[in-house]
Amino acid sequence: MSEWGDPDPERVRLLRKTADDLRGECSESEQLAAILYRVSDLYDEDEETDPEEIYIAVRNILNVKENGGLGR
Repeated sequence: MSEWGDPDPERVRLLRKTADDLRGECSESEQLAAILYRVSDLYDEDEETDPEEIYIAVRNILNVKENGGLGR
């Protein structure tokens, strides 16, 4: 397994705590929190994801923001 896929519970905890701390302050912080959660999945042994899937998810998050949000 590559260094990207090695489980790291402490990294998962830190990324998700940071995301929780950011969430709700403004739309940009919501967006960043969503990205951090997706990145944390890479280190979560219970998740099956890879860098390409995370890249696609992050690109979609950014596209939603660029297009005015989900409610459009």
